Amino acid sequence: MISVAVVDAETPGNVGTIARSMKNFGLSELLLVNPPDLDPDGEAYGFAGQAREDILPEAREVSFDYLVENYHTVACTATTNEDDSSHVRYPAKTPAELADSLAGVEADTVIVFGRERVGLTNDELERLDEVCSIPASADYPVLNLGQAATIVLYELRELTVARDQHPEELHARADEAAVEGLYEEFGSFLDSIDHPEEKRHRVRRLFRRLVGRAHPTGREAKTLRGVFRRARQRIERTEE
Repeated sequence: MISVAVVDAETPGNVGTIARSMKNFGLSELLLVNPPDLDPDGEAYGFAGQAREDILPEAREVSFDYLVENYHTVACTATTNEDDSSHVRYPAKTPAELADSLAGVEADTVIVFGRERVGLTNDELERLDEVCSIPASADYPVLNLGQAATIVLYELRELTVARDQHPEELHARADEAAVEGLYEEFGSFLDSIDHPEEKRHRVRRLFRRLVGRAHPTGREAKTLRGVFRRARQRIERTEE
């Protein structure tokens, strides 16, 4: 199981935002070290969305020692060391790399986020097992606490989300028969508008390359074929 811990958060709204992100990406256990007051009528619950119904009210206040003693810990930090001459913030994994490595960890794991302004201290980092850092602009790598948590938890979704809201395929390419039918109708359209005969082969090839790169869906191929057919038929009726 993967849990989330927030250490010494200053803003209730960020705690609510993190709870909402947890709900989005299939996590349920929120652990709070020295949390701010989470008033049910305040901004934490206001920012939490549906997580106000379970994750936020069921969040547990624990000590930092409790995290270290009971979980495989992953520290999140914006600032890392340049090389292994210092081991406090090095080596580090990106969130995507973290997802791959945690897939093989059987122990309960907690992703630990620090304070809004200064993050986790070096003393705290030294006690945690792994370091994760989000790649960002070197000129301004520090993210808002809620944003950082959302990015990390999104990358862990393959470990935490059994099924998402998407269909199995977000883009199903039309079958070859439908695509070939579109090509043929386009060719007939060129004939009906009396496109210069010596140019028709090249234009048909250009259209084939264009459609080939676009990977149209079945509905798109059928609709385009219908447009060319109706245009061709109108031209033919006009000529008659």
